[in-house]
Amino acid sequence: MSKKAVAVLALVAMCFFFVLSFPATSPAKTKSITFGDFSWDSVQIHNRIAGYVLEKAYGYRVSYSFGESLPLLLGMARGDVDVSMEIWSDNIEAWGKYVESGECLDLGPTYPDAGQGWYVPTYVIKGDPERGIEPMAPDLKSIEDLSKYWELFKDPENPDKGRFYNGPTGWVVSSINIKKLQSYGLDKHYQSFEPGSDAALSTAILSAYRKGEPIFFYYWEPTPILGLFDMTKIEEPPYDIKLWNEKNGYRCDFPQSKVHVGASAKLLQKDPFVISFLANYEATIEQTNEALAYMWQNELQPKDAAIWFLKKFPEQWEQWFPISGDPHIDKLKEALDKEVVKE
Repeated sequence: MSKKAVAVLALVAMCFFFVLSFPATSPAKTKSITFGDFSWDSVQIHNRIAGYVLEKAYGYRVSYSFGESLPLLLGMARGDVDVSMEIWSDNIEAWGKYVESGECLDLGPTYPDAGQGWYVPTYVIKGDPERGIEPMAPDLKSIEDLSKYWELFKDPENPDKGRFYNGPTGWVVSSINIKKLQSYGLDKHYQSFEPGSDAALSTAILSAYRKGEPIFFYYWEPTPILGLFDMTKIEEPPYDIKLWNEKNGYRCDFPQSKVHVGASAKLLQKDPFVISFLANYEATIEQTNEALAYMWQNELQPKDAAIWFLKKFPEQWEQWFPISGDPHIDKLKEALDKEVVKE
């Protein structure tokens, strides 16, 4: 039995305890749920997948509260926000503190661990004949090659160095990337630039890509940018747990990132059975990339991608219901049969 299955069983047992321990409340107080809607696309899709299930199968009123990471996590700790389907726990230091304090619950992986690293558009290395782009750094392959190409990525605010687009301000990974630049000796050639948000980072990448300009940046998956556009990851020494610390400057490739479902601990009192459903939720990176690509290519909204996901992968979501033969499965199928998706 997997670790997640064991955790789900433990949560189900806890749910029954809470059902017996707390008096029943009116539907008006229990039939609503608020998702923390961060600015990146994959969390918005997974929020709406789970939201659609809760709305159509369980009869919930669902809302989405948009914001940046730290304010939304604070809202979750207070109970103003109930759940978010993607918590990048390695990149947000505050999350661990809220879990340790008992204010928030870690409900297990949204999908298997995700990759991250340093990238350039592939046309920087290989060119793009269809767009009339010649190779700019034909032998750029690894960390060791970056020092001689700093002028290609020249920082407009500091022209004596290249610009490295780091993770957003406030993310743990932005500090890690600065240490990595120093440990590789690249801080002599590159200035770390921290965008104000992940949306600002993706906008900078897309703007450069559409213009066919060079850009050197940190990014992660699953994302539509890495799913739809040809990017090359800069090679680093293989991940080594002995090197992955501040003392050694994180001088190796990134470990795989944990992406988990997070919930307010107050949701356990509000509706423990929903906690069981959320703990059972799990997709794959490939499915997520497909949904992201579908949304971007068809210029649709996250809800459209969520419905597409549910119609395309029934074998995946049927596993989310804690009890085999759950009548809520039929309710969801009936709702999906009425939906029309763009092909």
